[in-house]
Amino acid sequence: MATVKYKPTTPSRRNMQAPSFEEVTKFSPEKSLITKKKKTAGRNSYGRITVRHHGGGNKQKYRIMDFKRQNDEPAKVIGVEYDPNRTAYIALLENESGKKSYIIAPVGLKDGDVVYSGAEADIKPGNCLPISAIPVGTFIHNVELYPGKGAQLVRSAGAAAQLMAKENGVAQIRLPSGEVRIVRLDCKATIGQVGNVEHETVKLGKAGKTRHLGIRPTVRGSVMNPVDHPHGGGEGKSPVGHPGPVTPWGKPALGYKTRNSKARTDKFIVKRRNSK
Repeated sequence: MATVKYKPTTPSRRNMQAPSFEEVTKFSPEKSLITKKKKTAGRNSYGRITVRHHGGGNKQKYRIMDFKRQNDEPAKVIGVEYDPNRTAYIALLENESGKKSYIIAPVGLKDGDVVYSGAEADIKPGNCLPISAIPVGTFIHNVELYPGKGAQLVRSAGAAAQLMAKENGVAQIRLPSGEVRIVRLDCKATIGQVGNVEHETVKLGKAGKTRHLGIRPTVRGSVMNPVDHPHGGGEGKSPVGHPGPVTPWGKPALGYKTRNSKARTDKFIVKRRNSK
């Protein structure tokens, strides 16, 4: 994938860098695999804002993804599409019985390719196998945490995990963050790296593009009143008045660990992402 740079015809165009979409071959979604996506604007059932900076944005339809890959029939790729709900591109598959499904498109997957799911599948991008059948050292994505639940890890553009070791019924997987985590061998994973690798080089270029994504403006706490933020108030430009910056609710904003010290999943983490 490459990105497109624009001539600086306007101030916003000067800094804009957009995807070229050269990997995309199908430009309209499969109607049988789309459903409504309701907007909440960050509000709960009482109408109160529980997630800030959400609202507006372009209208979207949700594409129903097959993260479980339980059908063992060979499936042919009939198109690679853009998905507004994720950073990765998606591939439309059709199996021998005519059933269609969407999967995340890995690097190198093209129209006409055939992908397989099952322990006997080859080690090729797009094929889904139990971790027990994948050789150590292989790069994988769409990793399950619980057998049969569907992929939960390593699903964003350009991401890839590596299978580091297998023993005693579990595998050690190094995630894109650097964390090494234990996963059961009967969980599934897909071979290869997630496509749209150059997504991180995209530059929106203007505030309006952020609004199209459904993101509303973020206001600095130092320009608020004391009733709205701990940094607020004072005459002119005032310091925050704390040992360090804090959130609107008074929690430290830098370096403060929010993970539960008694988290049930601690026993599955072999190495932290930020450990030396």
